[in-house]
Parts: sequence; C-alpha cells; structure tokens
Amino acid sequence: MSSGIDLGRPTSGDVIDLISDDHRRFEQLLSQMRLGTVDRDAVRKAFAAVLVAHGEAEEEIVYPVLRRAASDVDAHDIEHGREEHAEGNDALLVLLELKATDSQAFADAVEELSNVVAHHIAEEELSILEPSRTEVSTRTRWDLGAKWARRRNALIDEGCGSVENVRRVVAAAQQEGLLQEA
Repeated sequence: MSSGIDLGRPTSGDVIDLISDDHRRFEQLLSQMRLGTVDRDAVRKAFAAVLVAHGEAEEEIVYPVLRRAASDVDAHDIEHGREEHAEGNDALLVLLELKATDSQAFADAVEELSNVVAHHIAEEELSILEPSRTEVSTRTRWDLGAKWARRRNALIDEGCGSVENVRRVVAAAQQEGLLQEA
C-alpha cells in the first residue's frame, strides 16, 4: 500500500512500545479523518490496514504469550481485548462501506470508530500492556516485538484493510460470538 501516509514499518523493538506507537498512529489518523484537511479516503484506507494488521498480529502472536508470562493478565483480559478488536473492526466496516467521505454519515462513523478505538486503547494499555511491562522479561518483549512487527507488516502487504477482508474478519468474529447482536 503506497498512499504516502506513514503506516509505520517497525522491524524490532519492545512489543509494548511498538503497540503503543500504533495506538498513537490510530489517534493521529482518526484526527485527520475528522478534520478533513487531507484525502479522507486515503486516510481511511491507511487506517483500515493498520488497525486490522495490528489487531490480528496481537491476537496471533502477542496475547497468547502475555497471557502465559504476566500473572496480572488473565484470560478475561485477553478475551475482552479480542472482543474490543471485533467491535473496532465492526465499526471500521461501517466506515469502509460508505461511499462519500464528506457526508454526515462519514463524520458519524468516524466518531463511532474513534470512541470504540479510544476505549480499547485505554483498557488494553492499563490491563494488558502496563502489567506486561513489569512482569515480562525485556528479552521476551523484544522477541515478541520482532515477531509482531513482521506479522503486522505482512498483513498490511497482503491488503488486510480491504473492505472484503474486513467483512470476512467481522463475519468470523460474529461466528465466534465476539460481537453482540445489534
């Protein structure tokens, strides 16, 4: 994906810092969509790629290790994180399916997505990331960082933020019972 928008391409680092960096990137991209001073469609596509890649890489690589390695991170925290990823992807799908980016429907969808993402960031940073910073060894966090970054970047390269893939991800979350019925 070459939109000229910085998606971040980490290759190594402490996984907690890398995840937090993406959280700040989410906030920045959402702000750009709200303000409308840039190409909203390009930002929407970039945001979709980073959000989906970030969450899938976390669930595949990071969550299982942190669940085992950090005594303050329990199964409920991990399941709740997965549910919030599903809610974010569901809100993202609404945004991606809109045609016009200068409509009230677009503004409303960005606001809903912003709220869901902000809630998830706050909870994940408090209940999963911060305990892991002190309970998981530096070596493990750096190993996870490299693996997470590799998977995240590969997912972006594979087009994980396409509307078709987001539909598939949301349908899978519904089947798993991660999304509450509307």
